[in-house]
Amino acid sequence: MSDATEPDVLLGGDLTVIGQITTASNATLVCDSILGEQSMRVVYKPVRGERPLWDFPDGTLAGREVASYRVSETLGWGVIPRTVLRDGPFGLGMVQRWVDTVDRVSDGSSEPEIVDLCSPGNVPPGWFEVLQAFDSEGEPVSLIHADDPRLQRMAVLDVLINNADRKGGHALEGVDGSVYGVDHGICLHTDNKLRTVLWGWAGQTVPGSLIADVAELATAVDGHLGDELSELITDAEIAALAERAKNLTALAVMPVPNGHRTIPWPPF
Repeated sequence: MSDATEPDVLLGGDLTVIGQITTASNATLVCDSILGEQSMRVVYKPVRGERPLWDFPDGTLAGREVASYRVSETLGWGVIPRTVLRDGPFGLGMVQRWVDTVDRVSDGSSEPEIVDLCSPGNVPPGWFEVLQAFDSEGEPVSLIHADDPRLQRMAVLDVLINNADRKGGHALEGVDGSVYGVDHGICLHTDNKLRTVLWGWAGQTVPGSLIADVAELATAVDGHLGDELSELITDAEIAALAERAKNLTALAVMPVPNGHRTIPWPPF
């Protein structure tokens, strides 16, 4: 399906529920969006299925997913699959294009996933070891991720949108060769809530090409992007996004973990 037809199917197709992702915290339904002869697999998260949180206003997670997507698109990075806010079988919700992912197990590959666990001492050369911990069975493990520019863009995006829950399972390696981030419902808070498994670049200089995009984002937030986001998040949250973009542009250095709650656990 061409990019030109994708928005129409995503926005205007009839959603038919074919399954549910039962491990998700909020109601997450897998659907086919059907418009005439065209069909697209999507993820649909209705607002009415959002679990209340103490630190995020009720009913705002779907809007935050769409706002995060628009930030990614303004940067020109394509990190987040196309995401829209629209009506569905269970009311208003977020609808996002499904990502077909690389299946290393079925392919017989011995390579780890782009974010993975391994035994300590077996970190692949050139990979980042984020921390050592114990798994659910009490066995020692290392949390690792690839030193991959596709993943680095995601890490920078997470700083900008203040992602409070970047788990390994939210970083998907698509069969099309791209790396996608999903599940951005708890982003864009005014308080610093960055929690991520992607700390490999902590304290490192951000590549100049990415900083140039961040600088353009800071300008866009004060203009057309800010107007778009005003329908999805608060003015204070938009101002906080602009401030993070300006600070990262000025410093050009990735933040470092500042406490024990900066890595989600379990990490998947």
